[in-house]
Amino acid sequence: MKKIYLITVFLLGIVSSQAQELKWHTNVKEAIAIGNKEKKPLLMFFTGSDWCGWCIRLQKEVLKTPEFEKWASANVILVELDYPRRTPQTPEIKQQNNELQQAFSIQGFPTICFANGTTKDGKINFEGLGTTGYVAGGPAAWLEVANGILKKK
Repeated sequence: MKKIYLITVFLLGIVSSQAQELKWHTNVKEAIAIGNKEKKPLLMFFTGSDWCGWCIRLQKEVLKTPEFEKWASANVILVELDYPRRTPQTPEIKQQNNELQQAFSIQGFPTICFANGTTKDGKINFEGLGTTGYVAGGPAAWLEVANGILKKK
């Protein structure tokens, strides 16, 4: 009986840990609504996920670490704005991402913009808080830069 109980607890632990994975939004309007509701800024990750070496490195070294996941859950709403070369996207997502790339004057990848967003009369407005990109030194170094940007708000 104890074995069944222990196995059940173990399996529930695995399921709950998987359920807590970070949610990366691709629809910026949905992300703005959530950010306003939770009173959190957006972290907008401009990336070339299937071709940009520095984007892939940033993902591995920072964005997919437990330290980042804990920090992001408490501090920001995550938005991935991808510009892939091989991965198909809907025309709506392509258009949204291109408009945001122009609006934020994104010149290269990876770029991460922190912003507060509002929607009024169907139009989106952003208050930029700061930008960063790849920062050498792993999650601790990257989070130090991110926290510095968020403290200014």
